[in-house]
Amino acid sequence: MEQSAKETWNLLLEQARQRLPDQTVRTWLDPVKVIGLEDGRLVLGAPDQFAAEWNESKHAGLLTELAARLPVSGRPFSVTFRVHEDQTHRPQMDFFVSPPSPTGPDSAPHGVPSWAQPLNSRYTFDRFVVGKSNELAAAAAHAVAMAPGRTYNPLFIYGPTGLGKTHLMQAIAQAILERQPELRTVYISTEQFTNDVVAGIQTRTMPQFHRRYRNDLDILLVDDVHFLEGKETTQEEFFHAFNALHEGGRQIVLTSDRPPKAIPGLEARLVSRFEWGMVVDIGQPDLEHRTAILRKKAEQDHLDMTIPDDVIRFIAEHVRSSVRELEGCIIKLLLFASLKHREITVELAREALSDKIQTAADRDAASDHRSPPSIDRVQEVVSRRWGVTPEGLRSKARTKRLTVPRQVAMYLARDLLGMQLVEIGQAFGGRDHSTVIHSLDKVQHQLTRDHVFRDRVTQARTELSTP
Repeated sequence: MEQSAKETWNLLLEQARQRLPDQTVRTWLDPVKVIGLEDGRLVLGAPDQFAAEWNESKHAGLLTELAARLPVSGRPFSVTFRVHEDQTHRPQMDFFVSPPSPTGPDSAPHGVPSWAQPLNSRYTFDRFVVGKSNELAAAAAHAVAMAPGRTYNPLFIYGPTGLGKTHLMQAIAQAILERQPELRTVYISTEQFTNDVVAGIQTRTMPQFHRRYRNDLDILLVDDVHFLEGKETTQEEFFHAFNALHEGGRQIVLTSDRPPKAIPGLEARLVSRFEWGMVVDIGQPDLEHRTAILRKKAEQDHLDMTIPDDVIRFIAEHVRSSVRELEGCIIKLLLFASLKHREITVELAREALSDKIQTAADRDAASDHRSPPSIDRVQEVVSRRWGVTPEGLRSKARTKRLTVPRQVAMYLARDLLGMQLVEIGQAFGGRDHSTVIHSLDKVQHQLTRDHVFRDRVTQARTELSTP
Protein backbone atom coordinates (compact mmCIF):
# COMPACT_ATOMS: atom_id res chain seq x y z
CA MET A 1 0.00 0.00 0.00
CA GLU A 2 1.40 3.38 -1.05
CA GLN A 3 2.27 5.78 1.73
CA SER A 4 1.69 9.52 1.39
CA ALA A 5 4.76 11.73 1.21
CA LYS A 6 4.05 13.09 4.69
CA GLU A 7 3.65 9.62 6.21
CA THR A 8 6.87 8.53 4.50
CA TRP A 9 8.75 11.50 5.95
CA ASN A 10 7.39 10.80 9.44
CA LEU A 11 8.65 7.21 9.24
CA LEU A 12 12.00 8.39 7.89
CA LEU A 13 12.34 11.02 10.59
CA GLU A 14 11.81 8.41 13.29
CA GLN A 15 14.61 6.33 11.77
CA ALA A 16 16.85 9.42 11.65
CA ARG A 17 16.29 10.03 15.37
CA GLN A 18 17.97 6.69 16.04
CA ARG A 19 21.08 7.73 14.11
CA LEU A 20 21.49 11.43 14.77
CA PRO A 21 21.91 13.43 17.99
CA ASP A 22 18.72 15.03 19.31
CA GLN A 23 20.20 18.52 18.84
CA THR A 24 20.90 17.82 15.16
CA VAL A 25 17.37 16.57 14.53
CA ARG A 26 15.77 19.50 16.35
CA THR A 27 17.90 22.09 14.53
CA TRP A 28 17.97 20.74 10.99
CA LEU A 29 15.22 18.18 10.40
CA ASP A 30 12.28 19.14 12.61
CA PRO A 31 11.77 22.49 10.78
CA VAL A 32 11.59 20.68 7.42
CA LYS A 33 8.28 20.55 5.54
CA VAL A 34 7.29 17.88 3.02
CA ILE A 35 6.92 19.19 -0.53
CA GLY A 36 6.12 15.85 -2.15
CA LEU A 37 7.33 12.79 -4.08
CA GLU A 38 8.69 13.78 -7.48
CA ASP A 39 10.38 11.46 -10.00
CA GLY A 40 11.54 8.96 -7.41
CA ARG A 41 12.65 11.62 -4.92
CA LEU A 42 11.18 12.70 -1.61
CA VAL A 43 11.47 16.50 -1.84
CA LEU A 44 11.75 18.31 1.49
CA GLY A 45 11.45 22.05 2.07
CA ALA A 46 13.96 23.82 4.32
CA PRO A 47 13.29 27.24 5.86
CA ASP A 48 16.13 28.98 3.96
CA GLN A 49 18.89 28.38 1.42
CA PHE A 50 21.55 27.80 4.06
CA ALA A 51 19.49 25.06 5.72
CA ALA A 52 18.65 23.51 2.34
CA GLU A 53 22.33 23.32 1.32
CA TRP A 54 23.41 22.09 4.77
CA ASN A 55 20.78 19.34 4.84
CA GLU A 56 21.56 18.35 1.26
CA SER A 57 25.27 17.97 1.95
CA LYS A 58 25.09 16.59 5.50
CA HIS A 59 21.86 14.60 5.79
CA ALA A 60 20.47 13.71 2.34
CA GLY A 61 22.83 10.75 1.93
CA LEU A 62 21.96 9.22 5.29
CA LEU A 63 18.23 9.79 4.76
CA THR A 64 18.40 8.14 1.33
CA GLU A 65 20.18 5.18 2.91
CA LEU A 66 17.52 4.94 5.63
CA ALA A 67 14.74 5.27 3.04
CA ALA A 68 15.85 2.01 1.43
CA ARG A 69 14.97 0.22 4.69
CA LEU A 70 11.48 1.69 5.10
CA PRO A 71 8.55 -0.75 5.01
CA VAL A 72 6.89 1.03 2.08
CA SER A 73 5.95 -0.43 -1.25
CA GLY A 74 7.07 0.88 -4.59
CA ARG A 75 10.46 1.67 -6.06
CA PRO A 76 13.37 2.98 -3.92
CA PHE A 77 13.56 6.75 -3.65
CA SER A 78 16.18 9.34 -2.79
CA VAL A 79 15.84 12.35 -0.52
CA THR A 80 16.60 15.90 -1.58
CA PHE A 81 16.16 19.38 -0.09
CA ARG A 82 15.25 22.79 -1.44
CA VAL A 83 13.95 26.06 -0.01
CA HIS A 84 10.25 25.81 0.80
CA GLU A 85 8.16 27.81 -1.64
CA ASP A 86 6.54 29.84 1.16
CA GLN A 87 9.99 31.16 2.07
CA THR A 88 10.99 32.14 -1.47
CA HIS A 89 7.91 34.38 -1.73
CA ARG A 90 8.67 36.27 1.47
CA PRO A 91 9.64 39.89 0.83
CA GLN A 92 13.21 40.98 1.50
CA MET A 93 13.51 43.31 4.47
CA ASP A 94 15.15 46.71 4.29
CA PHE A 95 16.70 47.49 7.66
CA PHE A 96 17.65 51.02 6.61
CA VAL A 97 14.23 52.47 5.77
CA SER A 98 12.53 54.22 8.65
CA PRO A 99 8.92 53.26 9.36
CA PRO A 100 6.23 55.80 8.46
CA SER A 101 4.76 55.73 11.95
CA PRO A 102 6.98 54.42 14.75
CA THR A 103 5.17 53.23 17.81
CA GLY A 104 7.59 54.74 20.31
CA PRO A 105 10.86 56.61 20.79
CA ASP A 106 12.96 53.43 20.75
CA SER A 107 11.15 51.58 17.99
CA ALA A 108 12.36 50.85 14.45
CA PRO A 109 11.32 48.51 11.62
CA HIS A 110 11.31 44.76 12.13
CA GLY A 111 12.03 44.73 15.83
CA VAL A 112 15.28 46.73 15.65
CA PRO A 113 15.30 49.51 18.29
CA SER A 114 16.43 52.87 16.92
CA TRP A 115 19.43 52.99 19.26
CA ALA A 116 20.89 49.73 17.90
CA GLN A 117 23.49 49.73 15.16
CA PRO A 118 22.06 49.05 11.68
CA LEU A 119 22.45 45.64 10.09
CA ASN A 120 24.28 45.18 6.79
CA SER A 121 21.80 43.63 4.36
CA ARG A 122 24.65 41.72 2.66
CA TYR A 123 25.46 39.80 5.83
CA THR A 124 23.09 36.86 5.46
CA PHE A 125 23.53 33.10 5.68
CA ASP A 126 23.01 32.78 1.91
CA ARG A 127 26.08 34.95 1.30
CA PHE A 128 28.29 33.18 3.84
CA VAL A 129 30.68 30.71 2.23
CA VAL A 130 31.13 27.62 4.41
CA GLY A 131 34.44 25.74 4.54
CA LYS A 132 36.17 23.52 7.05
CA SER A 133 37.61 26.56 8.89
CA ASN A 134 34.14 27.94 9.74
CA GLU A 135 31.81 24.96 9.33
CA LEU A 136 31.11 24.44 13.02
CA ALA A 137 30.60 28.16 13.66
CA ALA A 138 28.19 28.43 10.73
CA ALA A 139 26.17 25.43 11.92
CA ALA A 140 25.98 26.77 15.48
CA ALA A 141 24.95 30.22 14.23
CA HIS A 142 22.17 28.80 12.11
CA ALA A 143 20.97 26.65 15.01
CA VAL A 144 20.73 29.77 17.18
CA ALA A 145 18.82 31.63 14.47
CA MET A 146 16.29 28.79 14.23
CA ALA A 147 15.76 28.50 18.00
CA PRO A 148 16.89 31.71 19.75
CA GLY A 149 17.24 31.39 23.51
CA ARG A 150 16.99 27.60 23.39
CA THR A 151 20.12 26.50 21.54
CA TYR A 152 23.66 27.53 22.50
CA ASN A 153 23.03 30.48 24.79
CA PRO A 154 25.30 32.33 24.72
CA LEU A 155 26.98 31.65 21.39
CA PHE A 156 30.58 32.91 21.51
CA ILE A 157 32.38 33.13 18.14
CA TYR A 158 36.08 33.97 18.10
CA GLY A 159 38.88 34.25 15.56
CA PRO A 160 41.20 36.75 13.85
CA THR A 161 39.77 39.87 12.25
CA GLY A 162 38.31 39.72 8.77
CA LEU A 163 37.25 36.07 8.75
CA GLY A 164 33.46 36.49 9.01
CA LYS A 165 32.53 36.73 12.69
CA THR A 166 30.47 39.89 12.19
CA HIS A 167 28.91 38.41 9.04
CA LEU A 168 27.70 35.35 10.97
CA MET A 169 26.48 37.44 13.89
CA GLN A 170 24.42 39.71 11.67
CA ALA A 171 23.16 36.73 9.68
CA ILE A 172 21.73 35.39 12.92
CA ALA A 173 19.96 38.70 13.56
CA GLN A 174 18.52 38.92 10.04
CA ALA A 175 17.33 35.30 10.03
CA ILE A 176 15.61 35.79 13.40
CA LEU A 177 13.94 38.99 12.24
CA GLU A 178 12.72 37.34 9.06
CA ARG A 179 11.13 34.48 11.00
CA GLN A 180 10.04 36.43 14.09
CA PRO A 181 9.94 40.16 13.25
CA GLU A 182 8.33 40.98 16.59
CA LEU A 183 11.50 40.07 18.53
CA ARG A 184 13.43 43.13 19.71
CA THR A 185 16.83 42.43 18.20
CA VAL A 186 19.86 44.56 19.05
CA TYR A 187 23.27 44.42 17.38
CA ILE A 188 25.92 46.68 18.92
CA SER A 189 29.68 46.94 19.30
CA THR A 190 31.35 46.75 22.69
CA GLU A 191 32.46 50.32 22.09
CA GLN A 192 28.82 51.45 21.89
CA PHE A 193 27.95 49.56 25.06
CA THR A 194 30.87 51.26 26.83
CA ASN A 195 29.83 54.69 25.51
CA ASP A 196 26.27 54.08 26.71
CA VAL A 197 27.58 53.23 30.19
CA VAL A 198 29.65 56.42 30.28
CA ALA A 199 26.73 58.52 29.01
CA GLY A 200 24.38 56.97 31.57
CA ILE A 201 26.74 57.85 34.42
CA GLN A 202 27.41 61.38 33.17
CA THR A 203 23.76 62.23 32.58
CA ARG A 204 22.48 60.30 35.60
CA THR A 205 20.26 58.15 33.39
CA MET A 206 21.43 54.69 34.51
CA PRO A 207 17.86 53.50 35.25
CA GLN A 208 17.02 54.05 31.56
CA PHE A 209 20.26 52.29 30.59
CA HIS A 210 19.34 49.31 32.78
CA ARG A 211 15.86 49.09 31.33
CA ARG A 212 17.22 49.27 27.79
CA TYR A 213 19.78 46.48 28.16
CA ARG A 214 18.05 44.26 30.70
CA ASN A 215 14.36 44.51 29.82
CA ASP A 216 13.68 46.14 26.46
CA LEU A 217 15.22 43.55 24.14
CA ASP A 218 14.90 39.88 23.23
CA ILE A 219 18.12 39.25 21.29
CA LEU A 220 21.47 40.89 22.11
CA LEU A 221 24.42 40.57 19.73
CA VAL A 222 27.66 42.22 20.84
CA ASP A 223 30.71 42.50 18.60
CA ASP A 224 34.33 42.52 19.83
CA VAL A 225 33.85 41.79 23.53
CA HIS A 226 37.64 41.64 23.95
CA PHE A 227 37.38 45.45 24.22
CA LEU A 228 35.84 44.93 27.67
CA GLU A 229 39.42 44.37 28.81
CA GLY A 230 40.25 46.44 31.88
CA LYS A 231 36.93 48.38 31.92
CA GLU A 232 35.70 47.56 35.42
CA THR A 233 32.45 49.55 35.46
CA THR A 234 31.54 48.44 31.94
CA GLN A 235 32.19 44.82 32.89
CA GLU A 236 29.99 45.22 35.97
CA GLU A 237 27.11 46.51 33.84
CA PHE A 238 27.67 43.85 31.19
CA PHE A 239 27.60 41.16 33.88
CA HIS A 240 24.20 42.27 35.19
CA ALA A 241 22.76 42.73 31.69
CA PHE A 242 23.99 39.26 30.71
CA ASN A 243 22.42 37.68 33.80
CA ALA A 244 19.07 39.40 33.26
CA LEU A 245 18.87 38.33 29.62
CA HIS A 246 20.11 34.78 30.16
CA GLU A 247 17.78 34.14 33.09
CA GLY A 248 14.91 35.40 30.95
CA GLY A 249 15.75 32.88 28.20
CA ARG A 250 16.77 35.63 25.78
CA GLN A 251 19.49 34.93 23.23
CA ILE A 252 23.00 36.40 23.55
CA VAL A 253 25.62 36.22 20.77
CA LEU A 254 29.18 37.48 21.29
CA THR A 255 32.29 37.78 19.11
CA SER A 256 35.93 38.26 20.01
CA ASP A 257 39.36 37.93 18.49
CA ARG A 258 40.24 35.29 21.10
CA PRO A 259 38.48 32.75 23.35
CA PRO A 260 37.07 33.95 26.70
CA LYS A 261 39.94 32.63 28.84
CA ALA A 262 42.51 34.40 26.66
CA ILE A 263 41.01 37.88 27.07
CA PRO A 264 43.31 39.70 29.52
CA GLY A 265 41.68 41.76 32.23
CA LEU A 266 38.31 40.02 31.86
CA GLU A 267 36.66 39.15 35.18
CA ALA A 268 36.45 35.43 35.94
CA ARG A 269 32.68 35.61 36.38
CA LEU A 270 32.31 36.93 32.82
CA VAL A 271 34.70 34.32 31.45
CA SER A 272 32.55 31.66 33.12
CA ARG A 273 29.32 33.05 31.66
CA PHE A 274 30.76 33.45 28.17
CA GLU A 275 31.55 29.72 28.27
CA TRP A 276 28.09 28.64 29.46
CA GLY A 277 26.79 27.99 25.97
CA MET A 278 28.83 27.24 22.85
CA VAL A 279 32.31 28.59 22.10
CA VAL A 280 33.36 28.15 18.46
CA ASP A 281 36.23 29.50 16.42
CA ILE A 282 36.69 30.64 12.84
CA GLY A 283 40.10 29.93 11.35
CA GLN A 284 41.98 30.91 8.21
CA PRO A 285 40.35 29.51 5.05
CA ASP A 286 42.31 26.93 3.03
CA LEU A 287 42.95 27.22 -0.71
CA GLU A 288 39.68 25.60 -1.80
CA HIS A 289 37.73 27.74 0.65
CA ARG A 290 39.47 30.94 -0.52
CA THR A 291 38.69 30.03 -4.12
CA ALA A 292 35.01 29.48 -3.25
CA ILE A 293 34.89 32.85 -1.42
CA LEU A 294 36.30 34.69 -4.44
CA ARG A 295 33.90 32.95 -6.80
CA LYS A 296 30.96 33.78 -4.55
CA LYS A 297 32.07 37.42 -4.42
CA ALA A 298 32.36 37.56 -8.21
CA GLU A 299 28.95 35.91 -8.60
CA GLN A 300 27.22 38.20 -6.11
CA ASP A 301 28.60 41.30 -7.83
CA HIS A 302 27.79 39.87 -11.30
CA LEU A 303 31.49 39.69 -12.18
CA ASP A 304 31.77 35.95 -12.79
CA MET A 305 31.96 36.55 -16.56
CA THR A 306 34.56 39.28 -16.08
CA ILE A 307 37.17 37.54 -13.91
CA PRO A 308 38.67 34.35 -15.41
CA ASP A 309 39.03 31.23 -13.27
CA ASP A 310 42.83 31.27 -13.52
CA VAL A 311 42.88 34.79 -12.04
CA ILE A 312 40.63 33.73 -9.15
CA ARG A 313 42.89 30.75 -8.53
CA PHE A 314 45.99 32.99 -8.61
CA ILE A 315 44.53 35.36 -6.01
CA ALA A 316 43.41 32.46 -3.80
CA GLU A 317 46.89 30.95 -3.88
CA HIS A 318 48.71 34.15 -2.98
CA VAL A 319 46.41 36.13 -0.66
CA ARG A 320 45.88 34.30 2.63
CA SER A 321 45.39 36.87 5.37
CA SER A 322 41.59 37.25 5.61
CA VAL A 323 38.27 37.00 3.84
CA ARG A 324 37.98 40.78 3.94
CA GLU A 325 41.28 41.18 2.10
CA LEU A 326 40.32 38.54 -0.45
CA GLU A 327 37.16 40.47 -1.32
CA GLY A 328 39.12 43.73 -1.35
CA CYS A 329 41.47 42.24 -3.94
CA ILE A 330 38.58 41.75 -6.36
CA ILE A 331 37.58 45.41 -6.04
CA LYS A 332 41.18 46.65 -6.41
CA LEU A 333 41.79 44.45 -9.44
CA LEU A 334 38.65 45.70 -11.20
CA LEU A 335 39.58 49.33 -10.51
CA PHE A 336 43.15 48.77 -11.72
CA ALA A 337 41.96 47.11 -14.95
CA SER A 338 39.53 49.97 -15.56
CA LEU A 339 42.16 52.66 -15.04
CA LYS A 340 44.71 50.87 -17.23
CA HIS A 341 42.12 49.90 -19.88
CA ARG A 342 43.46 46.36 -19.84
CA GLU A 343 41.93 42.90 -19.86
CA ILE A 344 41.94 41.03 -16.55
CA THR A 345 44.69 38.40 -16.65
CA VAL A 346 47.02 36.72 -14.16
CA GLU A 347 49.80 39.13 -15.13
CA LEU A 348 47.54 42.12 -14.51
CA ALA A 349 46.52 40.65 -11.14
CA ARG A 350 50.18 40.17 -10.22
CA GLU A 351 50.82 43.82 -11.02
CA ALA A 352 47.68 45.22 -9.38
CA LEU A 353 48.01 43.20 -6.19
CA SER A 354 51.78 43.30 -5.76
CA ASP A 355 51.44 44.78 -2.26
CA LYS A 356 49.10 41.98 -1.14
CA ILE A 357 50.59 38.90 -2.77
CA GLN A 358 52.41 36.59 -0.41
CA THR A 359 55.12 34.63 -2.17
CA ALA A 360 56.29 31.17 -1.21
CA ALA A 361 59.52 32.71 0.10
CA ASP A 362 57.55 35.06 2.34
CA ARG A 363 55.54 32.16 3.72
CA ASP A 364 58.64 30.12 4.38
CA ALA A 365 60.26 33.03 6.22
CA ALA A 366 57.13 33.56 8.35
CA SER A 367 56.78 29.86 9.18
CA ASP A 368 58.16 28.49 12.43
CA HIS A 369 59.05 25.30 10.49
CA ARG A 370 56.84 23.19 12.71
CA SER A 371 54.34 20.86 11.07
CA PRO A 372 51.14 19.91 12.89
CA PRO A 373 50.86 16.42 14.37
CA SER A 374 49.21 13.67 12.34
CA ILE A 375 45.83 12.17 13.19
CA ASP A 376 47.66 8.98 14.16
CA ARG A 377 49.75 10.99 16.61
CA VAL A 378 46.61 12.59 18.10
CA GLN A 379 45.01 9.18 18.58
CA GLU A 380 48.21 7.76 20.08
CA VAL A 381 48.64 10.57 22.63
CA VAL A 382 44.99 10.61 23.70
CA SER A 383 44.70 6.84 23.96
CA ARG A 384 47.87 6.64 26.08
CA ARG A 385 46.69 9.40 28.43
CA TRP A 386 43.24 7.78 28.84
CA GLY A 387 44.57 4.25 29.15
CA VAL A 388 43.02 2.79 26.00
CA THR A 389 44.35 1.80 22.57
CA PRO A 390 44.27 3.74 19.27
CA GLU A 391 42.43 0.75 17.78
CA GLY A 392 39.75 1.19 20.46
CA LEU A 393 39.25 4.82 19.42
CA ARG A 394 38.72 3.72 15.82
CA SER A 395 36.41 0.84 16.74
CA LYS A 396 32.60 0.82 16.72
CA ALA A 397 32.45 0.17 20.48
CA ARG A 398 30.44 2.75 22.44
CA THR A 399 31.49 2.02 26.01
CA LYS A 400 32.10 5.09 28.19
CA ARG A 401 35.73 4.00 28.62
CA LEU A 402 36.23 4.58 24.87
CA THR A 403 33.62 7.24 24.13
CA VAL A 404 35.21 10.03 26.21
CA PRO A 405 38.78 9.71 24.82
CA ARG A 406 37.37 9.24 21.32
CA GLN A 407 35.47 12.52 21.66
CA VAL A 408 38.58 14.25 23.00
CA ALA A 409 40.67 12.95 20.09
CA MET A 410 38.03 14.22 17.64
CA TYR A 411 38.07 17.61 19.36
CA LEU A 412 41.88 17.86 19.17
CA ALA A 413 41.87 16.69 15.55
CA ARG A 414 39.54 19.56 14.74
CA ASP A 415 41.32 22.10 16.94
CA LEU A 416 44.94 21.30 16.09
CA LEU A 417 44.71 19.84 12.60
CA GLY A 418 41.72 21.78 11.24
CA MET A 419 40.31 18.56 9.77
CA GLN A 420 36.90 18.56 8.11
CA LEU A 421 34.06 16.86 9.95
CA VAL A 422 33.85 14.12 7.34
CA GLU A 423 37.61 13.50 7.55
CA ILE A 424 37.43 13.19 11.33
CA GLY A 425 34.53 10.75 11.09
CA GLN A 426 36.46 8.58 8.64
CA ALA A 427 39.52 8.56 10.93
CA PHE A 428 37.37 7.20 13.79
CA GLY A 429 35.75 4.15 12.27
CA GLY A 430 33.68 5.79 9.55
CA ARG A 431 31.38 7.78 11.82
CA ASP A 432 29.11 10.38 10.19
CA HIS A 433 29.62 14.12 10.54
CA SER A 434 26.66 14.56 12.93
CA THR A 435 28.35 12.22 15.42
CA VAL A 436 31.50 14.33 15.14
CA ILE A 437 29.53 17.55 15.74
CA HIS A 438 27.93 15.94 18.81
CA SER A 439 31.38 14.91 20.08
CA LEU A 440 32.86 18.39 19.60
CA ASP A 441 29.87 19.93 21.35
CA LYS A 442 30.16 17.44 24.22
CA VAL A 443 33.87 18.15 24.81
CA GLN A 444 33.36 21.91 24.55
CA HIS A 445 30.57 21.71 27.11
CA GLN A 446 32.67 19.56 29.48
CA LEU A 447 35.67 21.90 29.19
CA THR A 448 33.61 24.74 30.63
CA ARG A 449 32.35 22.74 33.62
CA ASP A 450 35.05 20.28 34.68
CA HIS A 451 38.46 21.75 35.50
CA VAL A 452 40.05 18.30 35.95
CA PHE A 453 38.87 17.28 32.48
CA ARG A 454 40.03 20.64 31.08
CA ASP A 455 43.51 20.21 32.58
CA ARG A 456 43.74 16.72 31.13
CA VAL A 457 42.81 17.92 27.63
CA THR A 458 45.22 20.86 27.95
CA GLN A 459 48.08 18.48 28.83
CA ALA A 460 47.32 16.36 25.77
CA ARG A 461 47.18 19.48 23.59
CA THR A 462 50.51 20.70 24.99
CA GLU A 463 52.20 17.36 24.26
CA LEU A 464 50.84 17.41 20.70
CA SER A 465 51.95 21.03 20.18
CA THR A 466 55.52 20.42 21.38
CA PRO A 467 57.97 19.81 18.49
